[in-house]
Amino acid sequence: MGIKTISELDIGGRRLFIRVDFNVPLTSDGKVSDDTRIRESLPTIKLAIEKGARVILASHLGRPKGRTDNRSDKKYSLEPVAARLAELIGADVSLTDEPVGDGARKVVNDLHAGAVALLENLRFSPGEEANDETFSRALASYADVYVNDAFGTAHRAHASTVGMTKFVSEKGMGLLMEREVKFLGKLLGEVERPFVAIIGGAKVSDKIGVLDNLLGRVNQVLIGGAMANTFLKAKGGKLGRSLVEDDKLALARAFLKKADESGIDVLLPRDAVAAAGTKSEAGRVVQAMAIPEDLAALDIGPETARGFADAISRAKTIFWNGPMGVFESEPFAGGTLAVAQAVASANGALSVVGGGDSVAAIHKSGLADKITHISTGGGASLEFLEGKKLPGLAALEN
Repeated sequence: MGIKTISELDIGGRRLFIRVDFNVPLTSDGKVSDDTRIRESLPTIKLAIEKGARVILASHLGRPKGRTDNRSDKKYSLEPVAARLAELIGADVSLTDEPVGDGARKVVNDLHAGAVALLENLRFSPGEEANDETFSRALASYADVYVNDAFGTAHRAHASTVGMTKFVSEKGMGLLMEREVKFLGKLLGEVERPFVAIIGGAKVSDKIGVLDNLLGRVNQVLIGGAMANTFLKAKGGKLGRSLVEDDKLALARAFLKKADESGIDVLLPRDAVAAAGTKSEAGRVVQAMAIPEDLAALDIGPETARGFADAISRAKTIFWNGPMGVFESEPFAGGTLAVAQAVASANGALSVVGGGDSVAAIHKSGLADKITHISTGGGASLEFLEGKKLPGLAALEN
């Protein structure tokens, strides 16, 4: 790729701008409820501190949409993030009162070697998402060296991920970004076989690009979640009240035909846990191709879960993106948790999990330490595996 890593950059005593992904959930009383994303960037931040860089961190939080009247809304402020980061690194973190401006400039200029500042929410400025040149130049004026460690935003051409890199002479990627590129890149190269892809979630339209690009690489595709309903209906199934993308039936048929012609085994649900709705306290197991008219498929059934687990147990390379059902609801979490258990138990396999819901399922199951790599970027990991060039990565090329 021709991208330097932070380890190769001269950062000692210099102003190092690190784009991080601190878009974390907050509690109602303004505390960080899940600090996973903050922790993921700690190796890069700590390395920068150890090398004596003057560290300027920048992130977005939520969707304030660049409106100045949202700046007073505490749910968009990075103040609790700065507090949590300070606890984790055991040092002060100076938070600016705005992403750019006189106040931010003073904080940056006052930094000494090894000190850390965090710019206030980048999306308080409309220039961030618009990739505005004036805003990009303002951010770049804080930096001698630029590092992107926010893989979750690498598929967005924003000021802090693309625009400002044109105005900084030295740039590279952080340790988290490097790890993401390494493991996702492995899936697009030569891998140990069998290579099994497990794809779930709601919509075929969100995943068809990945399915198509992986078709020439994988040995087997396991499809679950609501998107499986569209494939089942495309094969003539009766799906009752299940979520189905009727306008994607032809796309589903074309994919199944292509897979069959390529000798790729596609496993679809044989049974499902169905109920009247997601609020139902329980579901019942029915045939996946014959969902009763008054019910909707909300999870893969036990027979399907066993079949998927069996296929996963034989795999040497695994990619999983998307839950098998409405796993947030206890009655419909069984299929997703069964897949999580199977992936975690696949001895000796390279396992990569990407996407918010499947990552949440892995953490919920307590099996995160059994996975080779858990990606921090849902949309970014999908676009990477589609073979697309991510703007945030392309901007780092020398």
